[in-house]
Amino acid sequence: MTALAHARPAAGRTVRRLHRPALLTWAAFVVLVTGALLWVHFSGAPRDRSCRRPGGWCGYTAFTDVTNIMNFLGEALTYAPCAVAAWAGGALIGRELESGTAGLVWTQAVSPVRWLTARLTTAAVPLLAGGTLLAVTFGRVWSADRDVLITNWTWDRVFVPRGPLLPALVLFALAVGVLAGLALRRTLPALGAALAATLGVRTCVGELWKPWRGTLSGAWSLHLAATGVVLAATALAIVAAYTVLRRRTA
Repeated sequence: MTALAHARPAAGRTVRRLHRPALLTWAAFVVLVTGALLWVHFSGAPRDRSCRRPGGWCGYTAFTDVTNIMNFLGEALTYAPCAVAAWAGGALIGRELESGTAGLVWTQAVSPVRWLTARLTTAAVPLLAGGTLLAVTFGRVWSADRDVLITNWTWDRVFVPRGPLLPALVLFALAVGVLAGLALRRTLPALGAALAATLGVRTCVGELWKPWRGTLSGAWSLHLAATGVVLAATALAIVAAYTVLRRRTA
C-alpha cells in the first residue's frame, strides 16, 4: 500500500516532467492571446471610439485594426483544440506505447488504469483552466466592444470561443487524442487520427447549428446545446479509452 501511495504522485510528476515543454507552450499561448484580447479592450477599442467622434481621426494598419485582431484570435482559438488532439494522440499516449515506455511502467508499481488516469488528469487541469480563461476573456471583450467590431455571433470564430464550447472542445480533443493513441499505439497514426477527428467535430459544430441561428438572443441556447453535445462525445471517448486499455492489458 505504501509503495502504491508513493507511486501515484510520482506518476503525476513524471508526466509533468516529460511534457513540460508542451504545457509551457500552452501556457504561453494562453498568456499571449489573453494579452492581445486585453489590448483590444483597453487600448484598441477606446481608440476606435474616439476616432469616430466628430473631428476624430486615427491612422493604423491591418495589424492594429481591432476587427482583424479579434478575427485572427477567434480563428486561432477555434483551431487550438486540433493542436491539443495532435499532441495528446502523438506525444502524450502514442509515443509512450510505441517506444515501450508505458509497458515498462505497468510492470512496476503503477497499474495501466492509474497510468492513464495520471496522464488525463495532469493534462486536463491546465488545458481546462487555460481554455476557460480564454473563453471568458474572449466573450467579455467581444460583448463589451461589439460596437467597434465588424462581427457577427454566427461566425465560427465568434460562436466557438465565446463561451464554454471552447474548453469543452479542448477536453474533447484531449479525450479523442488519448483514445487514438491507445487504439493505434503508434505516434504518427494516432496524431493524424486525433487531429482529423477533432477537426471534423469542430467543423460540424459550426455547420450543424447554422440553420437554427437567428438573433443574438438565441445565441446562448445554441452555444450551450453544442457544448452539451461535445461534452457527451468527450465522456464517450474517455469511456472508450479505458475500455481499450483494459482489453489490451487483460
